[in-house]
Amino acid sequence: MNTAVTHLEDYDTRRRFQATVVASERITPEASDIEVRELTLEIEKPGFELELGQNVGVLAPGAKEFGQEHHFRLYSVADLPDREAAGLPRIKIVVRRTSYVDKYSGEEYPGVASNYLCDLAPGDSITMSGPYGLAFDVPEEMDANLILIGTGTGIAPFRAFVKHLYKNVPDWKGTITLFYGARSGLELLYMNDERDDFAQYYDKETFQAFKALSPRPAWAAPIDWEGALSQRGKELWKLLEQPNTYVYVAGLEKMRDELDQAFSEIAGSEDKWARRKAELTAGGRWVELLY
Repeated sequence: MNTAVTHLEDYDTRRRFQATVVASERITPEASDIEVRELTLEIEKPGFELELGQNVGVLAPGAKEFGQEHHFRLYSVADLPDREAAGLPRIKIVVRRTSYVDKYSGEEYPGVASNYLCDLAPGDSITMSGPYGLAFDVPEEMDANLILIGTGTGIAPFRAFVKHLYKNVPDWKGTITLFYGARSGLELLYMNDERDDFAQYYDKETFQAFKALSPRPAWAAPIDWEGALSQRGKELWKLLEQPNTYVYVAGLEKMRDELDQAFSEIAGSEDKWARRKAELTAGGRWVELLY
């Protein structure tokens, strides 16, 4: 298992390989002003191995005028690895087309890696590296309680993880509670009219999924984690007090403080939550994959 790395520049990109785009599909509805695409990539490395929860690196073409060979970014794998007829592995990643505003000039520029990937067509080749990061471990207890909390493209590793549990772990009898945050319902990935992969688990007694949306999406108000979690506060706290409960968090780094605030409300105080979270973390039962 790899050691967690904090900054992009700390990642070792020397283990490179090529991948070919097999398919590129928009998975947010056309009515949404957010474009997220799912890319299916064929890895030109027969021995490529990936654990659930790990990321892959993409080395997009860099700005030559600044002496930048590549522009490096990480992406979560959104499905279980597969293999095509010739034996080459295939993976799926989800990419949100982004832009950023220069803090000095105020001008808006397209994100280098995201726009590069979103513009690729089947047959195009890209340079990749990895895999990186800590994997999501299936608990040793087959009756464990899993609380999965994700935002945006952070839902990608959970999609693969849940699919793995129900497809490849026949002894799994634990519960899965998924909380997914987004600005609006149109931005929910794999839980919208375009693609609703989690619907296949809704009839299972062991699976629950809840949405945490912004109360004022047009004003870019924060996701209402406090509201979504507090509605089930007693149930969640009861789970968090059990020794076989695991919490996996994936998404933007800013959600860490938002979740701490929400769980502090559920616990009754910041100190009480800090102690409970420290115990979970020390026992490997609170795992964060944030970017």
